[in-house]
Amino acid sequence: MEIKIGIQHVARELTVETDATAAQVEADLRKALTDGTLLALTDDKGRKVLVPADKVAYIDLGQEKTRTVGFGSL
Repeated sequence: MEIKIGIQHVARELTVETDATAAQVEADLRKALTDGTLLALTDDKGRKVLVPADKVAYIDLGQEKTRTVGFGSL
């Protein structure tokens, strides 16, 4: 799933491709905001992305299942 994160006072958004579900990302953000810690996301290549939760302006959660392009079978 593609996640776009807007960070306060930063002109560009952060884009992360992850295997996490929308519910997992939302729960992680809520926990990080409550605890005053970092939002930790792991992308689909295993790299960890850390964002201060209190600096997150918005999170755009993309589609969890991507549609295939071409003539492949479903």
